[in-house]
Amino acid sequence: MKNLFLPMKIKSILTSLFLLFGFFLFAEKITPAKWSWTLKPVNPKVGEVAELIFKVKIDKGWYLYSSDFDPNLGPVVTTVSFDKNSSYSLVGNLKAINPHSKLDQEIWGGTYTYFTGVGEFRQKVKILQEKVKISGAYDSQSCSNESGLCVPIKGVFSIVFSSQSVGGSEPVSKVSEQSEPVSKVSEQSEQVGKVSEQSEPVSKVGEPVSEIKSDERRQTSEESLFSFFFIALGAGFLALLTPCVYPLIPMTVSFFTKQSGGKGLAFLYGAFIVLIYVFFGTILAFFAGASFANFLSTHWIPNLLFFVIFMLFGISFLGAFEIVLPSNFVNQVDAKSDKGGLIGVFFMAFTLVLVSFSCTGPLAGSILIAASQGVFLKPIVGMLGFSLAFAIPFTLFAIFPGVLNKMPKSGGWMNEVKVVLGFLEVALAFKFLSVADQVYHWHLLDREVFLAIWIAVFTAITLYLFGIITMPHDSGNKKLSVTRSLLATSSLAFVLYMMPGMWGAPLKGLSGWLPPMNTQDFKMSAGSGNAEAAKINSKYSDFLKLPLGLQGYFDYKEAKEAAIKAGKPLFIDFTGHGCVNCRKMEEYVWSDPKVLKTLQEDYVVVALYCDDKTELPSTEWYTSKVDGQVKKTLGDQNLDFQITRFDSNAQPHYVLLDPRKEEGPMLKPVAFDPDVNHFVKFLNEGIRIYRSSK
Repeated sequence: MKNLFLPMKIKSILTSLFLLFGFFLFAEKITPAKWSWTLKPVNPKVGEVAELIFKVKIDKGWYLYSSDFDPNLGPVVTTVSFDKNSSYSLVGNLKAINPHSKLDQEIWGGTYTYFTGVGEFRQKVKILQEKVKISGAYDSQSCSNESGLCVPIKGVFSIVFSSQSVGGSEPVSKVSEQSEPVSKVSEQSEQVGKVSEQSEPVSKVGEPVSEIKSDERRQTSEESLFSFFFIALGAGFLALLTPCVYPLIPMTVSFFTKQSGGKGLAFLYGAFIVLIYVFFGTILAFFAGASFANFLSTHWIPNLLFFVIFMLFGISFLGAFEIVLPSNFVNQVDAKSDKGGLIGVFFMAFTLVLVSFSCTGPLAGSILIAASQGVFLKPIVGMLGFSLAFAIPFTLFAIFPGVLNKMPKSGGWMNEVKVVLGFLEVALAFKFLSVADQVYHWHLLDREVFLAIWIAVFTAITLYLFGIITMPHDSGNKKLSVTRSLLATSSLAFVLYMMPGMWGAPLKGLSGWLPPMNTQDFKMSAGSGNAEAAKINSKYSDFLKLPLGLQGYFDYKEAKEAAIKAGKPLFIDFTGHGCVNCRKMEEYVWSDPKVLKTLQEDYVVVALYCDDKTELPSTEWYTSKVDGQVKKTLGDQNLDFQITRFDSNAQPHYVLLDPRKEEGPMLKPVAFDPDVNHFVKFLNEGIRIYRSSK
């Protein structure tokens, strides 16, 4: 989202330049990827198992979604289907070879995998006969970092050979030549220029960038880890302020300053604290690979488990009970700290980790859970940041012991910090429950329910900080400090910010945390009246919805008839479930009151999902004149319509039509453009043209 918050003038200049020099591309088919395939070994014998290797060369600035993440997450998962043939059988499932992994809580609420530069998929097959024909089709999606477009990549493949033939490399060579397009759709996937072997960047899924650098993907990953490091460091400093840790600082530092070589020992003490925490982070990193991270991000079992863990952490911090380690174990470790030397210092550090567990455990556990859903290094970086917050005070205070006299005294304020952290843990717990709820369509935590819970939690924080409610371990001090008053006011402001969301306000600042807007039952229109008032019972509306409470259609013919009857122009939204920038356009452009009002009152809106996998009744199937393939699904038919009628295959793609005429668009179609003023001008110009032609 970072680029979307560029100053409006800069965004306008970049967008205008892009439209000026590249707009004509939007009306043409885009060719971002090329599929090829080969068999290894090239001439397997009957009874042998061979590997069918698919390679995809991906244009610079584009990425291709992989095949090994939850298909319910949102992005289009790459699939390869095989035609039935008695000459071979499949062995296992399609395997993606070393894709990149990315956690995207903001848009998808989970981890997806993708390829840049070159992608590779492998499928094992067992040869059953001498004459072999392996054929089928591939279905994938490629999106651009530069234009914000997403393009369906579809095509067919075929390998025919004899297992007894000599010089088996020849059939494979012919296969590569056979990757000639069988359709305009497959032609998109076959035509490509020179593709760099170096992975290209994905700074944010589908987010346009003004400049692509060869090492941007690495820089983005480093930036993500860098940000997470400081989040973990902040959590560590918060843990220092809890009753389990803060009182130990002056006592421990005083011990080291009285010993010979105390400053050196203090350095070692801090280093051992870091090593102990990083050790646990390394163990988690070893087990949390990309596929395991995807499982943790999307499957209901780990998300429900994390929900329960966070709730227990939060309730513990609120004072209901304490999470402690067995006292015998802690005492045994503490006894070993009396040995002196390096071993003694190590066990002193280990004792601190164990003794403070009831306060640090929930925070360190939260960091580890968040880290387990990211890249390999994230748990290590997280624990490094968290533990440094512990090591720094002990080391600095040993060097400058006079500073200890200026530290705030231990007191009831530490329990207040702990209680606030407890409320925050409870609020975060519902994010994990929300992920499982969205992926499996339970509808337990729709948007307004989630908001109601967060409003209640942060209202409780506000009341607690103002001293209106108390918790079990609070001191009797009724005096309200300036710091506490400011924090209470900030919490109250956050509550007031969230409350309009109960009536459908977009709350863009929380877009990555809240369930999607279409899960909310009641939404007040930004236009005149309530957008839900004139609900349309249109075709496919039982499982497809327009955003922001808009009412419209999901079938072109039905929408065209409605537009003619209403005397309005037709707004066609070629979109996709897995199109990130389609969602961003809806959230940042369509949600603008001027845009939303115009779409609702002056247009008939039809959303045509080009990646929907709903199989239509066989009576509605047809063979495309473009590629000769039978179009069975709603998405395939919508994409075929976009290609044949508008010579385009990328989404988002917005078309304004006069439904009374069998002509082309009234204006040049618009693709991804985050400038609201451009979109308003586009819509208003369409209305003017429509009315002037009456």
